Amino acid sequence: MPPAHPFDFAAAGDGDDDHLHEECGVFGVVGVTDAANFVALGLHALQHRGQEAGGIVTYDPEQGFNSARRFGYVRDNFTSPSVMETLPGSLGIGHVRYSTAGSKGPTQIRDVQPFFGEFSMGGAAIAHNGNITNAEALRRELIERGSIFQSSSDSECIIHLMARSLQRDIPARMEDALRRVEGAFSVVAMTRTKLIGVRDPLGVRPLVLGRVGEGWCIASETCALDIIGAEFVREIEPGEMVVVTPERGVESVRPFRPQRPRFCIFEHVYFSRPDSLIGGRSVYETRRQIGVELAREAPVDADLVCPVPDSGTPAAIGFSQESGIPYAMGIVRNQYMGRTFIEPTEQIRNMGVRLKLNVNRALIAGKRVILVDDSVVRGTTSRKIKEMILDAGAAEVHFRIASPPTAWPCFYGVDTPQREKLLAATMSEDEMRDHLEVDSLKFISLDGLYRAVGEAKGRDPNQPQYCDACFSGEYPVEPSDMIRKGFQLKAAE
Repeated sequence: MPPAHPFDFAAAGDGDDDHLHEECGVFGVVGVTDAANFVALGLHALQHRGQEAGGIVTYDPEQGFNSARRFGYVRDNFTSPSVMETLPGSLGIGHVRYSTAGSKGPTQIRDVQPFFGEFSMGGAAIAHNGNITNAEALRRELIERGSIFQSSSDSECIIHLMARSLQRDIPARMEDALRRVEGAFSVVAMTRTKLIGVRDPLGVRPLVLGRVGEGWCIASETCALDIIGAEFVREIEPGEMVVVTPERGVESVRPFRPQRPRFCIFEHVYFSRPDSLIGGRSVYETRRQIGVELAREAPVDADLVCPVPDSGTPAAIGFSQESGIPYAMGIVRNQYMGRTFIEPTEQIRNMGVRLKLNVNRALIAGKRVILVDDSVVRGTTSRKIKEMILDAGAAEVHFRIASPPTAWPCFYGVDTPQREKLLAATMSEDEMRDHLEVDSLKFISLDGLYRAVGEAKGRDPNQPQYCDACFSGEYPVEPSDMIRKGFQLKAAE
């Protein structure tokens, strides 16, 4: 979303926004007539991954590199001819951003990606999805060696590391730079002639390759390919770099030491759009199956299954189908939430959730209601929704959560509160139920979640197939910067 605005309920009610947020999405295209328009459409499809700001860089042989960076939504900034005409060329990349709650201050325009660097062999721009866990150590080292940073973003470290590389071409310099980086990164980059995509060795964040006419595109999710009519070719594999040109097509290299992949399991639960594919599997179908598993693990006698829109909907459908309890839209989302000209007094701020969601009283009154949501983070939204349901005359309220308890912060590209602010970090399931004052509260187990994403035997504790650190506290890449600040890892059992 844009920076806080005095008349912006989304900002004013920010305490009500109790979901985890993916920090960004990336998109790139080469070999098309008007790259900027393709990129803008791709970013629009990825808007759920970041609403605070966006940027596009293109290259045109006559005008060189051109860029535009703006706060706010893609639709508000990258549809105007006055902006798009400044971005000519057949090659371009873009980025949508959601900054972390722990950032040092409000986002500045200099923090908005893509970032650009001019090297001896030409310019390059990069857009990064993920989080570099040793960024502070790298930044300190680079500054001591003379680098001058323009932003507070960890992603800028990559440009400076590339500048110090002795390799003779930009893809090789990028390989050099990324070998120094720890954490999660899916990167889309461009030179004057090449589109580049790179995924970290664990493949924590998604990245896919598509074909659009005679050109190629790279995106965070397959839904961004659909919007431009591109054909999904394949996922870029963990630890893979692809260099794409219209003349030579896709060239693949593997610059990193092979490791067992650990894709973010929360992409299945919440971050990715339900119409995307992950690992050849429909995200929607996975979420529906999560609801099936949840109904098997935590049945309850009730009258209605209602999703907390919109992220709880597929799981609620699966829960209803498995349990035989009717599905109903007991809560309706206001699709036009946004800026208002009404002065947000304290009373209006306290309405928070009611400005975004409304209870369908005719359905709810007198009913025992199962509410299905994707997660419980701090619990603030869950309590307010429960109060709305009871105010509408519900006889009972039962929460069923389509993910295990979120007890640990994410350091790989997700905006997560500090651990002490996570409800599951300080309370048991029964204590959370009492805190929320609901008739029952059950989370899907980690084994159940693994079964829903296709691991029939559940989670193998010795070789987990996904990054599930936010649930298990087991971090596949040590968050070295945070440890230096005093963060304590989970004690060995």
